[in-house]
Amino acid sequence: MEEFMKVMKALSAPNRVKIIKLLQHEESLCVCEIQELLGISESSVSTHLRILHEAGMVERHKKNLWVHYRLSGEPGSPYAATILMNMKNWLNASAGVKELLGKIPEVREKDLCSSLPRSRRGSRTKSCG
Repeated sequence: MEEFMKVMKALSAPNRVKIIKLLQHEESLCVCEIQELLGISESSVSTHLRILHEAGMVERHKKNLWVHYRLSGEPGSPYAATILMNMKNWLNASAGVKELLGKIPEVREKDLCSSLPRSRRGSRTKSCG
């Protein structure tokens, strides 16, 4: 029951559902890209990603200097696996989801990770790293 509740809690916030939809569309995204797409603070993005990670829905991987997030290749529970599989087809017609996914090329074009100030790039903060 605990695993089930973790997955349900992970999807109880609209921004976490949006993060899942973003990651279903893109292979991986860094914190700063998700922050830009959702228009929320870095700490909020990090909290949402931590909850999704604890539910076994997303995983971290290093890409150059930055930590990126992607959907779990092997979700941490059968509930997470089932929900992620079903969510591929859910909400695709939603105007909000379409608008969010439509912003991805613009955010990717900004190349946010490489445009961070030198002091941020070398730090150990969660933003893009």
